Amino acid sequence: MEDGLPAGFDEAQEEFERPVVEQLVTRKFRDAAFAGAVKLAYGDRCAITGNRFINGGGRAEVQAAHIRPVAANGPDSVRNGMALSGTVHWLFDRGLVSVADDHTILIAHRFLPEGTRGLVNGTGRLLPPERPELQPHPTFLRHHREHVFKGE
Repeated sequence: MEDGLPAGFDEAQEEFERPVVEQLVTRKFRDAAFAGAVKLAYGDRCAITGNRFINGGGRAEVQAAHIRPVAANGPDSVRNGMALSGTVHWLFDRGLVSVADDHTILIAHRFLPEGTRGLVNGTGRLLPPERPELQPHPTFLRHHREHVFKGE
């Protein structure tokens, strides 16, 4: 072992056949239409950063995040979803950011460095869909703050 890497780890291999494994996984069902509906409602824009990234293939890089997690029986409803960038989705799922009922963005400052505030759009508020019937439901936002969010 040289430089802490296992033998052959850094060698280029022209031919490499990755093994295939079969797995049986049991998990809660997720409606595939949920992601499309959330992204459409938010115009493919992250509700927290305000950014809209489209990849070279024309696909939006935003993700559909459940507000009340699937593991906590959160439904696949647009009102239980927000379009978030990958990093913000990760922060949201771990309770490091959340949203107040008035759509103010909340940050768990004691767990995140000062620069994290730079991820939030200039208004400091969620950028929800214009149509009220598509905006996050206060019940789901409250659940996230009470059971997931690590801030005050």
